[in-house]
Amino acid sequence: MSGPLSRNRRPRFGRRARSRRWVGRLLGGLLAIIGLGGLAWASGFVWFYQQIEHERRVLPMPHAGGIVVLTGGPDRVKRGLELLMGGAAPRLLISGAGPGTHLGDFTPRDGIDAVSKAASISLGHRATTTRGNARETARWVRRHHIQSVIVVTADYHMVRALAELHRHLPGVRLIADPVRRLPRNGALDARQWKLVAAEYTKYLLVRCGLGGFAAHHIEGHL
Repeated sequence: MSGPLSRNRRPRFGRRARSRRWVGRLLGGLLAIIGLGGLAWASGFVWFYQQIEHERRVLPMPHAGGIVVLTGGPDRVKRGLELLMGGAAPRLLISGAGPGTHLGDFTPRDGIDAVSKAASISLGHRATTTRGNARETARWVRRHHIQSVIVVTADYHMVRALAELHRHLPGVRLIADPVRRLPRNGALDARQWKLVAAEYTKYLLVRCGLGGFAAHHIEGHL
């Protein structure tokens, strides 16, 4: 009796052993892929942060066909108005101003009298995401036949903003004018590191052609 039972059991045990080995190899492969993906993400993150660290305003600022401010943070609109009043470009778009917003809602707060330039200032009310900013800017650029644009947004947001704008404005020269929001030389607190990490992840989605997913599922208005 022991002989037949042994012969019957050995195949089952063999199948179980092979199954365990297969599962082990599968888990090992998955861990290796996750590890390589994490290493690639970390390497790219270092590059991304270096781009933010090295961002500087162009001095002297070259003359451009227009200025676009991507709203959502302090000092952006003020900087755009300063550029307009200083003659850096003849037109200004404040993109993502929000429904029902008027120019007077910005100028008293920023301490700049832009009444004399009101005819040169456009407010974009539709955009609620960076991709929306790019589309709104593209419509404005085509309407006014602009060939070069000064882009004003926060330093941490500039890399992704330029990526989206380049996708919607091929052939248009983009001049970055970042508003400094982060301390230099890595002196960031936990909240700021989290902000940069989230921004880098959104940038990767844009580069992979998934900017729409970033806009509609994980992006708060910047």
